Amino acid sequence: MENKEYMLGNSAIARGLLEGGVGFVSGYPGTPSSEIIDTLRTVEEKDFYVEWSVNEKVAVEAAIGAAFTGIRSAATMKHVGLNVAADPLMTVSYSGIEGGLIIISADDPSFHSSQNEQDSRRYAEFALLPCFDPSTPQEAKDMIPYAFEISEKYKKVVIFRPTTRICHGKSDIKLGEIPGKSGEANFEKDTSRWVMLPQNAKRRHPVIIDLQKEIQKELEESPWNTLELKNTSKLGIIASGIASAYTKEAIKEIENKTKNEFSFLKICAYPAPEEKIKKILKHCDTVLIIEELEPIVEDRVRIIAQQNKIKTEILGKYTNHVSRVNELNTDICKNSIENAFGLKESASLVDEANNETEIELPVRPPTLCPGCSHRAAFQAMKDIFGRSAIYPGDIGCYTLGIQNGTVDTTVCMGASISIAAGMSKAGEKKHICCAIGDSTFFHSGMNSLMNAIYNKADITVSILDNRITAMTGHQPNPGVGITAMGEETYSVSIEELCKAMGAEFIRVVSAYDYDSCKTAFKEAKSFRGVSVVIVKQACAIVERKAGVRRTPYYVKTDKCKGCKRCVNFGCPAIEYDNETAIATINSQCNGCGVCAYICSFDAILEVEK
Repeated sequence: MENKEYMLGNSAIARGLLEGGVGFVSGYPGTPSSEIIDTLRTVEEKDFYVEWSVNEKVAVEAAIGAAFTGIRSAATMKHVGLNVAADPLMTVSYSGIEGGLIIISADDPSFHSSQNEQDSRRYAEFALLPCFDPSTPQEAKDMIPYAFEISEKYKKVVIFRPTTRICHGKSDIKLGEIPGKSGEANFEKDTSRWVMLPQNAKRRHPVIIDLQKEIQKELEESPWNTLELKNTSKLGIIASGIASAYTKEAIKEIENKTKNEFSFLKICAYPAPEEKIKKILKHCDTVLIIEELEPIVEDRVRIIAQQNKIKTEILGKYTNHVSRVNELNTDICKNSIENAFGLKESASLVDEANNETEIELPVRPPTLCPGCSHRAAFQAMKDIFGRSAIYPGDIGCYTLGIQNGTVDTTVCMGASISIAAGMSKAGEKKHICCAIGDSTFFHSGMNSLMNAIYNKADITVSILDNRITAMTGHQPNPGVGITAMGEETYSVSIEELCKAMGAEFIRVVSAYDYDSCKTAFKEAKSFRGVSVVIVKQACAIVERKAGVRRTPYYVKTDKCKGCKRCVNFGCPAIEYDNETAIATINSQCNGCGVCAYICSFDAILEVEK
């Protein structure tokens, strides 16, 4: 009897790592990848090591170190994290590894939780590395052990590219055996490989080019690249990754309704299978290529056709039959096929803009949780610095400060301080107050702060320390005092770090002590140079899970003047009745009490015990 379990895609990937004999896993939280390590760290009996690293570059470097000793290793991140890790990635491509090493970079088509769309297959192509692009959660789980084998056989890092629908989809997963950690760590010195001096790197470059050709031949016959040729049809479709699953469903629908049949090439492992591509091109008069985001496969198919003088018509993104932005789905793929092959009248490319339902849903902009400490900090900042000040923002829950009017820029992790410093040194005269979270500060904000202090910028840096990495699922960070393995460890002091970097003005305040927050920001505003205000208060959700309960508040109706200042504070626990022109507080109140501070009429009071 088959052993099955209903699993989240990320949990299936974690299971694949276990079935592949992983011994070391590192990563940085980033949606849609976070649950991979969250799943692994809850495994009760571990014979492997798992950590949340301070950023993706460090995570990859640590995993490289483990792989150098012969241990099967993995590093997890989201697509933008691969940019942070690009430096070690490009060099380890030359040096190679001993133990298998998989870098899991989860892409996020349609911007579900990201500041850009990015196709990690480009990095695989750039670094001359094999890449696996699963079409289902089951395939994602099954690919991981195979990827370890390929990695060790060719001494190459493998990039594994699940997308949001793979990571956060759920399905029944057929489980395999868990063999336990593969081997013991034993680093063997070889400076010609491990020390990438120019003379060593120069020798390695031709080697990795030749290896790429060997890997391509092996993946040609892998179970992840499959070709079905239909003798009755001269129409062909090539699809990759999760788009191949959508396309397969679309083909079934079209073939059931029409007499048309399609030859079909599924590509989920790269380098793309050149021989299979040549076969489908020679067999068909017209071939449509369907893939999410970048035309990676399409570019390769066009090159192969040109090199082999094949005249088959190639359709895809360049012919506007497939969108280059956002996710695909079965309906979009079906429309692309019908449009490309003229199977219906007035067919057109379908995208999210016109793929609508008749149901009108209410607008629900994202907002900070009831009692979130960031909201209090933003209100204090706005009260002191005013609306004319500039507020560079960063990546985290506090990006939602845009609703409070205190986020004017958001670029990438750690950039708020650097952007603020750049504005200051450019001669900007308005006050500049940037915000960054504790985990993001550890990730890459420390270097930005050091640079701002060293170069004598005139800015205020607010470090919003909610004692956790909140937005991605409440993972620990170096300031929390506990590791991903659940072990107690040293709690890094943000205040002492700032002192060591040379910050002369540092204030540490509680977010819920609103008067102290305002005083700290007022003093910071008048300070010339880099002033640092550390606003500390544990995440409201984490506190609630830990059993912390505060006395809630209520509105004394005879005192409320309906000014809406508490409503504009933006807490979901505060409502406004248009008929009575009075504010009310609902059951979501967590008792932070900040609304009582900002009420001008003393109309908000603690519920009597």
